[in-house]
Formats: sequence, C-alpha cells, structure tokens
Amino acid sequence: MILKKINVAHRYCRLISKHKSIVLLHTTNNVKYCNATIKKKNEYKFNGPSLKDFIAKDLPQEQIELVNNEDKIPYVDDMVDFGQNRKVYIEVYGCQMNVNDAEIVWSILQNEGYIKTNSVNEADVVLLVTCAIRDGAENKIWTRIKQLRSVKRWRGKLDPLKVGILGCMAERLKEKLVNDTRGAVDLVAGPDSYRDLPRLLAKTEAGQKAINVLLSFDETYAEIKPVKLNEDNVTAFVSIMRGCDNMCTYCIVPFTRGRERSRPVESILDEIKYLSEKGFKEVTLLGQNVNSYRDLSTSSYFIPSNNTLASGFKTVYKEKKGGVRFAELLSRVSDIDPEMRIRFTSPHPKDFPDEVLDVILEKPNVCKNLHLPAQCGNTEVLEKMRRGYTRESYLTLAQHIRDRLPGVTYSSDFIAGFCGETDDQFEDTISLMETVKYHNAFLFAYSMREKTTAYRRYKDDVPNEIKVERVKKMFSVFRRDAEILNRQFVDTEQLILIEGESRRGPTQLCGRTDGNIKVIIPNTNLPIEESSFNQDIKPGDYIIVKIIESNSQVLKGMPLRHTSLQEYEKIRQNSLKNKNVSF
Repeated sequence: MILKKINVAHRYCRLISKHKSIVLLHTTNNVKYCNATIKKKNEYKFNGPSLKDFIAKDLPQEQIELVNNEDKIPYVDDMVDFGQNRKVYIEVYGCQMNVNDAEIVWSILQNEGYIKTNSVNEADVVLLVTCAIRDGAENKIWTRIKQLRSVKRWRGKLDPLKVGILGCMAERLKEKLVNDTRGAVDLVAGPDSYRDLPRLLAKTEAGQKAINVLLSFDETYAEIKPVKLNEDNVTAFVSIMRGCDNMCTYCIVPFTRGRERSRPVESILDEIKYLSEKGFKEVTLLGQNVNSYRDLSTSSYFIPSNNTLASGFKTVYKEKKGGVRFAELLSRVSDIDPEMRIRFTSPHPKDFPDEVLDVILEKPNVCKNLHLPAQCGNTEVLEKMRRGYTRESYLTLAQHIRDRLPGVTYSSDFIAGFCGETDDQFEDTISLMETVKYHNAFLFAYSMREKTTAYRRYKDDVPNEIKVERVKKMFSVFRRDAEILNRQFVDTEQLILIEGESRRGPTQLCGRTDGNIKVIIPNTNLPIEESSFNQDIKPGDYIIVKIIESNSQVLKGMPLRHTSLQEYEKIRQNSLKNKNVSF
C-alpha cells in the first residue's frame, strides 16, 4: 500500500514537472488552470459556443488536455495544444527510407512545439517507424508493442503515454494494430499521412484512437526539410521519389507505399544545397526504385535518349516519356558541392542506361559503388518474381558496368526459398554470386506477404528449414568472396571519409571508401596536404590511408595525410597516367 502511494505521488510529480500548463475539463465545463502564469486564451471571433463546449460534455470527468494558442486546425483548436513541449521518442526499423521518413516526421512535429527525447521513460509520445517487408521485421514491432503496453500500464492515467505506429506496417495492417493490441496503440499513420500527425495526436489527447492510412498519388513531402535525428552525422539521406510501379510478385512495397511519384528536381537541389551549407559531406539519394526517377514538372536539359532501360530488361508498365530523368538529376546534384560524395539506393537493374553510367564515370564525387539487387540467379524463378530480366541479362549488365566503371564495387539483395524454388534453381543463385562477386549483400529467406501477386498465385511450399540452410550457404559464399575482394586492397592507398569513432572507442576512427567499404584507423593527428602543419582527424575529413589488413567485413589502415576529394582526384588521375596501380 505504501509503495502504491509512493508510485502515485511520483506520477503526479512527473506530470506536473512535464506540463506547466494543464487544463482540467469537467462535465460542468468549468476550466481550472493549474498554473497562474499561463497566457490568456485569445478572444473568440464570435460570442456563441465553440466546438469545445459540445466536445467537453462527452469527455471523461478527469480528461487532461492542453490549451492551444494558435489557430492551426480550427476544429480542434479550442481543445488541444499540439506540442506544448510534449516529448516525442522516435524509433526506426527497416530501410534507409524509414530513416528519412523519421526525419520528416520530426520536422513536422518540431514545428508544432514537440521536443525530441532519447528516452522512452521521458516521452509523452512514442512513434515507431515500421517495416513490413518480411515477417521478421513485423515480429520485432509486435514484441516492441508488448513492451510499450507494459510501460503504458505502469504509467497509468496520471502520466499517459501515447503510442503510434507509422510506416509500412501501419499501412498493411491498419485497424488491426489498434484492435489487436489491447490498448497499446493509440495512433496508426501510413507513409503518406505524416502531415496529418498533429491532428491525429490531438485526437489521442482527447482519448480517441486515430488512424490515417490513405495513400497518395502525389505526396512527396517536397517542401519539408527533414530535421536530422542525429545532428552529429556528416552523412545524410535525401528522398527523391516515393512508391514503386514494378509490382514484383513477392514485394509488398507497392501496396504499402503506393504508386511511383518523383519529387520536383528544384526541391531536391535546394535541400542538398542546404545540407552542404550545414557541413554534410555525403548524401544518399533515396527511393524504392531510385534510378527510375522522372520529374515531369520541368523540362530536361539533357538530350532525350530512345533507350531508357538497360539492354535485355523490360517492365510491366508502359514506357514513361519526357521529364528530368535520373542521369540528369545525378549530374546536377553532383555539381552542387564537388567536395560532397553522392550515393543512391535502392536502384533497379533495369534502370541503368549508359547515360547513368556516363555521369558516374565523369563525376569524381559520385561514388562508384552500385547496389544491383539480383534476388535470384535462376531465369525461371526470376520470371515468377516478375523481375523483368533473365540470369543472362543480369550477368551481361554487371560485366558491362565493370567495363565502363573500372574499380566499381557491388552490393546486392538475394532471396532464398521463393515459391517452388528447387535445389538446382537455388544453385544458380550461388553460381551467380560466385560469378559477379559482391562486397556487401543482404540475404533473406522468402516471407510470403498478403496482397502480393505471389500470395494470390503461388504456394509458399519451400520448408522453412530448407530456406534457413540456403541462407546459410549464401552467407558462407558471400563472406568467402568478400574476404578475397577486400584482400586486394591491402598495400594500396585509399581515400576515406571519416564518419566518427569506431565501436572500439575514441582511440579508433571509422570511415568509408568510395566503394562503401568500412575502414578502421587509429585516432591521431596528420599533416595537411601541401602544408607542414598537423591537424586532428574529425568526422567529415577526407583522409588518405594505407590499407594494412583486411577481412570480409572491414579494412584496417594507417592514416597518411589530410586531403580533399578534388585534390585526391588529381593525384589519382596523375597516377593512372603514370600507370601506378596502387590507386
């Protein structure tokens, strides 16, 4: 009994410390202010009753609400102050697009007066940005929801916690997330509903459940500058398009993120200029099918090409004509800041015409590391997946890119155990991996998703234990070949961009090569190019290192000197002219 009283007292104290301006709405409609310093409410433009007078009658007797002093959304204005310094905690699951979505969400909420916290215990609102690509991704969210339900019960009505599920899982499951979680989830918002979050959160403060999972044909959040969740980063993600039109039979993305639409090119350039001014040294362009970008809102500077697809590839949709295409966007982005590295993900192999390869070759700050998702190495399975290419056309493209971009590094995605996949068909995937060779790979067992074409047409008939064994074999082959590839860098000099401290502590720093390979170096001070002065190494610095050790995951190097991206490119070009292979 004593512990219970202490717990209640603790919750009261925490509540009062967090919310200086609390308003208790009773069924008598009397409003009692708990803080005498609260600003007087703006006068109504009319003398009649407001919407609050009707809503308040239906509220619980001790419903706690906060007063809003701005006319943001008229039909809830008199009832709720959207932010009022309430603390929001955001967790991100899944792909880089979800990281960017979280930054968009935070930008919207910050403008409404919310404060970001890094602790669930301090939060008034917890938002989970979710993934639905596989069962494993969703199971993590269900486990997290159970944990948050316990936190909500412990905090009780005196110190309520609101929990929101955002993103792809929210779009896929919709009301199920509210109905099947026994009060744990208060808010569900799909990827195209983030602008509506202030209103949805206002509804939860009124004791209601809030859901918005409408998909949009044109939402790109173009004018919203995402606020970085980690302000210490020197790398950033910039979304250039949303949705996907490819309709691969295994993939849920077209159903959770909608149809493909591209963000206006000028808004992308403006955001990257802003990031450059803030000191960011690397930007990754994001999209579900990033290299099919096509902005129809403006005219193109490039001469149109008759071939928009890589040779041997096809699509399920009609050819899209006109607009600014990915090659032009990539070129214009790279011109903004020659000292800023540019990457992009996730592309589709079909959208690698020579124009894109030419831009990568010509621009020193466009990284020569390409994600080339294969998914499978067997033509029959690829046809069932509706990937739009054969094994032979994929291998031809991979070799063509290597011929055009010497030194290019590859990463890829692979799925084991797709519907009906035989042992022989799986061996084709293994042989493709051994032929192309990847520095990084994302390997998964197939997971059937509702709404997909595979769910309607095929049977998930490969036993789970076989899927697991196949993934293990893929992993073994990948690690073996990655170790061989990385060994080739030993005794060479590489340019790395320092990202921060290594996991091993402040005595070690980590950075990445142009090929997106992680490099660990000791934290020391180094001479500056063409100078006798030494300088500490800090995040955002370009450092020339000599590689002394390697394994399948990382390289280890000795730092030599500070430099710039452009200066290093001059050295590299001179070295190539002199046929110095150390570069």
